[in-house]
Amino acid sequence: MELQQVIETRRSIRKYDGSKKVTEEQVRELIEAADYAPSWKNSQTARYYCVVSEEMFEKVRTECLPPFNQNNAAGAGALIVTTFVKNRAGFNPTGEPTNELGNMWGAYDLGLANENLVLKATEMGLGTLIMGIRDEKKLYEMLEIPEEECVVSVIAVGYPNIDPQMPPRKPVDERAVFF
Repeated sequence: MELQQVIETRRSIRKYDGSKKVTEEQVRELIEAADYAPSWKNSQTARYYCVVSEEMFEKVRTECLPPFNQNNAAGAGALIVTTFVKNRAGFNPTGEPTNELGNMWGAYDLGLANENLVLKATEMGLGTLIMGIRDEKKLYEMLEIPEEECVVSVIAVGYPNIDPQMPPRKPVDERAVFF
């Protein structure tokens, strides 16, 4: 699949075919694609907590997601909790932020990596849903995420059981200023 086609066909999937399983190998391939994203001074602070066993998938889905996201992720087969290491991207060696953004650089870098991940999933015939509404405290506890990391999202990964249409996009001239 050509890159432009991947970009144009990627959708947020909220209905999955639970009869098809996502493998650890597939998730590894997604993370390898994410690793090619740029990061501040090549700091590579993105971290991934990959929930691929059926038992753990159900536990995280039902205990760490609100009901509407539990429903959206049902049947997906894998959940990837994405985090970044705090106080590294956007900080100088003495620990001071390099500008007013501070840890927002870590979130920015993780967003770039997550985009690579979801685009790779699309290329592989998988669907994804990036969820930001989740129980952060339970995720830290259940997945033993270190306090030095900031939990950003939970990404459902599975085989789509729906073919949603592309929502309307605003024209470039409504969002860009050219000088």
